[in-house]
Amino acid sequence: MSKIEQLIKEKCPNGVKFYKLSEISEKFTGLSGKTKVDFENGNCRYISYTNLYNNPSINLKANDYVNIKSNEKQNDIKFKDILIAGSSENLEDSGMVSVVTNKPSEKIYLNSFCFGLRLTSKYFDMYNADFLKHLFRSKVFRNQITRCSFGVTRYNLSKAKLLKIKIPCPPIEIQEEIVKILDNFSKLEAELEAELEARKKQYEFYKDKIFNSNMKKYKLGELCNITSGGTPSKKNNEYWENGNIKWLGSSVCKSKKQVDEITAYITDLGLKKSSAKLLKPGTTLIAMVGATIGKIAYLNFEACTNQNVAGLWPKNREILNNEYLFYACTNLYNNFLNLSKNGFAMANLSFIKNLEIYLPTLQEQERIVNILDKFDKLVNDISEGIPAEIEARRKQYEYYRNKLLSFEELKVND
Repeated sequence: MSKIEQLIKEKCPNGVKFYKLSEISEKFTGLSGKTKVDFENGNCRYISYTNLYNNPSINLKANDYVNIKSNEKQNDIKFKDILIAGSSENLEDSGMVSVVTNKPSEKIYLNSFCFGLRLTSKYFDMYNADFLKHLFRSKVFRNQITRCSFGVTRYNLSKAKLLKIKIPCPPIEIQEEIVKILDNFSKLEAELEAELEARKKQYEFYKDKIFNSNMKKYKLGELCNITSGGTPSKKNNEYWENGNIKWLGSSVCKSKKQVDEITAYITDLGLKKSSAKLLKPGTTLIAMVGATIGKIAYLNFEACTNQNVAGLWPKNREILNNEYLFYACTNLYNNFLNLSKNGFAMANLSFIKNLEIYLPTLQEQERIVNILDKFDKLVNDISEGIPAEIEARRKQYEYYRNKLLSFEELKVND
């Protein structure tokens, strides 16, 4: 029998009390009456709703400032406050909650898109702040929040419905034991994320070092056959329905050595009746338009692309390795960013053909590929690299969080 099971058997064998949020807390609002000028000349820190999305607990180190006058009666944040995003751009983030788990050393405020719940004195000591941190991210609570949200392009939270939600209140000893277990999972995930960030920096350092040399540069147009794709007419169903040819848009270019999504499928007729071209595995893809401009991918299967993607294939594979070409092109990203300085970013095939890369010997190219493959797998591979380990830890944490925070409600006779 685990320690938690033993504690439950001793202290609450028949279930635990549940309380409506309206019973145990008082609502307070975020900043009000503020203008743009107040946020330009700030003297106090504030937290916006975006700070709450990925942070189950707030360490109160907000970086944004707002001007608070000495005679203003704005609500500053206190220890154990429950901070809630009242508005969001998607349902997943609607009503996202963060809990203040450390005592503020200075006054910090919530912006107007947020509101907070403050435990009343009667219930303050009945809840562990870190227990609440995990509880409000649990599946049971998030499902209830979704039912309190409304909107189409932007989602708002019904405060009246939220306050009717009931949360469990197990004995404090049980809460503390749950926190120990779940915090350990969170700590392991944080350590892995820190390692991943360090490895990414190391990866970029080696790439910069490798692709900065005194060797002669060659234009991509000299070394590669470069082509763009096309889009079959959407008006003709025969080009799309029951298609079996993979067709990719520029969103697949994520500067990773793989393509992990398929945009759509087209038919043989769609391929024949459009400017789309079937590209071989080992083709380097470069996005030429918009938010993904300059980002690349390494095609690991046969596919077509739309007109916003360039496909590069070596003219002579005895002097240019396909995989080396991919890695060399990752170092060209800043050239594309310069195109976006004057508005909408767009490149063309002529621009790409004039970009230059170093061309070491084929043996040296293979050595470089072997080095960078190890880093790429470590930082990008969702099946065996650090991202895979992070995902496994995250799922493990979510499993135990949902399991540990599911309580039977104590039935009280009238």
